[in-house]
Amino acid sequence: MTLIPTRTGKPRRGVLFQTPLRHPALWAAACLVPALAAHAGPSVFPTGTTRYDPAKAYNSYILFSGGDNIAHLIDMNGNSVHEWKDAAAHSTAIDPAVNGGKLGHVFVTLDTVEGKGTDLVPGQVNRRVTKTIGELDWDGNAVWRFGDQAPGGAAQQHHDWARLPNGNTVVLANRVHPVKGFKQPQVLDDVVYEVDPAGKVVWQWLASEHLGEFGFTPAELKLVRNADIPDYLHVNNLKVVGPNRWFAGGDQRFAPENLLFDSRNANFIAIIDKKTGKIAWRLGPHYQTASREEQLARNLPRPVDQISAQHDAHIIPEGLPGAGNLLVFDNQGVAGYPPASVPRTGGSRVLEIDPIKNQIVWQYTGEDSGGPSWSFRSTHISAARRLPNGNTFIDEGQSGRLFQVTPQGEIVWEYVNPYFRKGKDTLTGRDTANNQLYRGQPVPYAWVPAGTPHGEKAVVPPELGQFHLTAAP
Repeated sequence: MTLIPTRTGKPRRGVLFQTPLRHPALWAAACLVPALAAHAGPSVFPTGTTRYDPAKAYNSYILFSGGDNIAHLIDMNGNSVHEWKDAAAHSTAIDPAVNGGKLGHVFVTLDTVEGKGTDLVPGQVNRRVTKTIGELDWDGNAVWRFGDQAPGGAAQQHHDWARLPNGNTVVLANRVHPVKGFKQPQVLDDVVYEVDPAGKVVWQWLASEHLGEFGFTPAELKLVRNADIPDYLHVNNLKVVGPNRWFAGGDQRFAPENLLFDSRNANFIAIIDKKTGKIAWRLGPHYQTASREEQLARNLPRPVDQISAQHDAHIIPEGLPGAGNLLVFDNQGVAGYPPASVPRTGGSRVLEIDPIKNQIVWQYTGEDSGGPSWSFRSTHISAARRLPNGNTFIDEGQSGRLFQVTPQGEIVWEYVNPYFRKGKDTLTGRDTANNQLYRGQPVPYAWVPAGTPHGEKAVVPPELGQFHLTAAP
């Protein structure tokens, strides 16, 4: 679901907060990437906004949860203008068009429970499990929650959630249970709950009941059932399909109420028919083979080639450039049954795909910004969203970098997460710091209450070859 602010500033139902105003801002989901083109390698690098051209960028707020367990709403200059407590890392802005017009409401994790030594996370240790999720208003009050009424008394939500036009909420969660034919005595299954405003589950869908619909060959299905980890699919994304031109043209697979998800571990993207529960459309798990030694082709359009460990697949909402196409962050990480062949020195990609022709019609790689392919790389987490002016917001998650590119690949805004998660190395006891971001989401200026400040001052990056720190006197 997306919101399109009208010229009065009041959002109407449409796409992810798309607005035709001069200074609007669309919601979009996450983007992360390294600072000043320096990412995973350097131990010292700038944080905050490192590059910004207000005339070329799509100007908005951005929502993300940092390593400090705070959901930050920042402006384009990197100022944190509002904050909410978040026990995890999945904060998501709620579209006022499906929320009774209420501004500044977010989904967050309210509390977690230890999973180690329990059947909450079979075969895994040192992982906390979501106990309760909730909707917070602008002032941080919990106005809706889900957990106590969930099966087993804990939400076990992970990765995603969405408010529906009928006021219910779809929640992506885990269910721990034995599944016949699996090597693991209990699997960490993926389940979708539809929860009403009172917290009651009114509809659900369980992944293991649809294994035969995911496109696996008999040999691949044997590998799936004999997976060494209980988290055999690792579904990391759940989106409402929303209004689109394919359904308007008569293609029932893309019914607006249907749900789109992707499986990171199994390299496929699929749409659930909300009425029947069956898989209505699927991309993967089989693609054209990619070379391990060479980067994937860049000529367009072309058939979809090897996607691996992808995140944040969704249909671009109506009213945005590319509406109806699929946008996905293709991590090019290790995944698949058997593991996919991916370029040895390649980077990640953002792909826009025609879901009818199964063709890539636009893409972003590090080469599109003048660097080598591996200069843009996040083998896990991450996301991408289309913006109303045609730019794309990208989340290079493992580097904690959010950035925005033009259709030609020019970086017109870039931000590096300064909110590190501090810890201790379990082997050495040394201090650790990690600024990765699971999801960043652009949200329109119209999403917040009137009077919320924002900055739009240009930030001109230095010439990298001349950017040095001075030695201590």
